[in-house]
Amino acid sequence: MIQITILIIAAAVLLLLLWQMWRGSRGDKNIVILQQLEEKHRAMLLDFNDGLNKLGDRLSATSGDTSERLRSSVATELQSTRDAMQALQLAQNSSLSLTRETVLEKLHTTLAEQGKAEQELIQSTMRNATSQLTASIETLTKTVDGQLEQIGGKVSERLDEGFKKTNQTFADVMARLATIDEAQKKIDGLTTNVVSLQELLGDKRSRGAFGEVQLEALVRNVLPVNSFAMQHTFANGTRADCALFLPEPTGTVAVDSKFPLENYHRMLDNKLSEAEKALAEKQFKLDVKKHVDDIATKYIISNVTSDGAVMFIPAEAVFAELHAYHADVIEYAMNKRVWVVSPTTLMAVLNTARAVLKDVETRKQVHVIKEELGKLSKDFGRFDVRMKKLADNIRQAHENAQDVHISSQKISQRFAQIERVELTKNSAELLDTIDDNEN
Repeated sequence: MIQITILIIAAAVLLLLLWQMWRGSRGDKNIVILQQLEEKHRAMLLDFNDGLNKLGDRLSATSGDTSERLRSSVATELQSTRDAMQALQLAQNSSLSLTRETVLEKLHTTLAEQGKAEQELIQSTMRNATSQLTASIETLTKTVDGQLEQIGGKVSERLDEGFKKTNQTFADVMARLATIDEAQKKIDGLTTNVVSLQELLGDKRSRGAFGEVQLEALVRNVLPVNSFAMQHTFANGTRADCALFLPEPTGTVAVDSKFPLENYHRMLDNKLSEAEKALAEKQFKLDVKKHVDDIATKYIISNVTSDGAVMFIPAEAVFAELHAYHADVIEYAMNKRVWVVSPTTLMAVLNTARAVLKDVETRKQVHVIKEELGKLSKDFGRFDVRMKKLADNIRQAHENAQDVHISSQKISQRFAQIERVELTKNSAELLDTIDDNEN
């Protein structure tokens, strides 16, 4: 308000100064007067400025005193309010303590009375449940015992069958072991006779007899007796070491044993010169081709035998030499329809022949096999029905045992609650649930 008054006065003085200047502009006489007025105006403004500075100082001092008095008054009011709040809180705490003690005393009395009533009710209900559970367990025990007796009888039967089969298998194993022991003895005796065998192979006739014996042993070990003949004589008067009687369209196949050994040893002898080795190799090939020609001429008979014959070489080394380094001899034999075999490859041929013979016999007995399969199917159907009945009995016994287990768990839980005095009002519903599970 004071500042506004000062501004109004300053504006009025300024207007007066301007008016004087306007009047002074009419003549030079007023110049002096204007200068004097200007000096007075400057002095007046300085006085106003000093007054304003003093007034600001007084206002600042007055504002500090007022804020200090206001701060002390607010602090006093806050302290009194805090004291009143503490007193009110103490009063409320004391009132709440008294109320809590009263409520707890009444609650304890009510719970004790209710606990006695619940305990009496539970004891009577538990006695009833125990008697019902005992009766149910006895019935279930009798049922389970009967079913276990049936299962035990069937298991005993199966175990007896298993023991019989195990004993039979053990007896077979012992017999096989005895056979292996005898074979081992024979092998030991054969080891001692290796030198004699080498001397035997040195003679051509002995070597031929050895090949025939080896051929007969291989054939007899693989094929049935009525499917081959040793030293078989054909219609043209020739006699083969072995004749295989196979089903049509193969027919009769002649097998003859050949053992070209002298020149084979000569062409591998390092003591001989290269020329002698080459000559022995050439003679070895001629020997094999001569044997091929003899077999093709004697043992391939039109409308009597098959269109091919087999030359059996008892030595694997000779057979390997022919296939590895003399492919022209093998090709020559194939063109003559003579199949060169060793003991190993002859076993493959004989196994194939046995499979063919077995297939033919199986086809002849197919009606008997079908009849036996039908009987086996009926027996398996009866076994399946009885197995289903046994599975149903076992499942029913398992379900009954599971129900008894659930009931015992609930009763145990209820006993634990009674021990912890965790009593509720739904004890009757719990026992009804137990009865439903038992039924």
